[in-house]
Amino acid sequence: MSEKPVVLVTRKLPEAVEARLARDYQAVLNAEDRLYTTEELLALADGADGILPCHTEHLSAEAIARLPDRVRVVANMSVGVDHVDLGAAKSRGIVVTNTPDVLSDATAEIAMLLLLGAARRASEGERLVRAREWRDWSPAFMVGTQVTGKRLGIVGMGRVGRVTARRGRGFDMTIHYHNRRPLPAEQEDGAVYHETLEDLLPQCDFLSLHCPATPDSRNLLNAERIALLPDGAIVVNTARGAIVDDEALIAALGSGKLAAAGLDVFNNEPDIHPGYRDLANTFLLPHIGSATRETRDAMGFRACDNLDAFFAGHEPGDRVA
Repeated sequence: MSEKPVVLVTRKLPEAVEARLARDYQAVLNAEDRLYTTEELLALADGADGILPCHTEHLSAEAIARLPDRVRVVANMSVGVDHVDLGAAKSRGIVVTNTPDVLSDATAEIAMLLLLGAARRASEGERLVRAREWRDWSPAFMVGTQVTGKRLGIVGMGRVGRVTARRGRGFDMTIHYHNRRPLPAEQEDGAVYHETLEDLLPQCDFLSLHCPATPDSRNLLNAERIALLPDGAIVVNTARGAIVDDEALIAALGSGKLAAAGLDVFNNEPDIHPGYRDLANTFLLPHIGSATRETRDAMGFRACDNLDAFFAGHEPGDRVA
């Protein structure tokens, strides 16, 4: 019987996922859930046949060039793959996979939490209650923005964007969207397509970002585009921090151009731009879009499925490079 492949697992995973990995592979686990430096990761990869990383591990072109020849597959436990240089992996013949589909519901839930929390000033109210600064009730107290019946603009009408649109319809929101191409009518479900982002933005009382982070989408939401949003609009981001120009968004929140923002993802996580913390009208979460037991198990199992297919000599179902 041939020896089981060695798989380096870079973060602490759900118990059931680690049990499956330990059963089927020689799994090098991270029991302490340490965030490895690049040098530590490369050292641990010596002797590995595959790596199961998360979005916290940055496999740059330089890092991939230094991976041992024995590493043949990188099975990410994430949908986004902007942390991996796909071109560098492809040039070395390393297969790269991701875990789509299984986190759409959980991430859309967080998008709606951010949307509601930002609109109804949840962070401010929660802080008042905890600090015992809530004095009384008044018609002028903690007045926010109503969600019901408003226009929700979605950038990136993929799996998560479509689920978010369905959740928005539950609040009688009108859905507008921008995508690389219009969806089939049965998937649009009445949503209004805008060919350009510039056409979409003036129609958004709320703007929710769901597009992948690519060189083309970096700083997609910049000062010029924020200016196209209606005064008092609210921005939600559950995609990637790189899509937003931090300085531009913080300036618009500070000036009152935007009423609020709900953010689960940031540039340079977790060392985010301090301006977000200083603003009262930001509802901030620590990148927990997929953080449910059900979803994290499903993501881990999907990564395992991709490893199983690869080492069995089959094409992984979620191959991206």
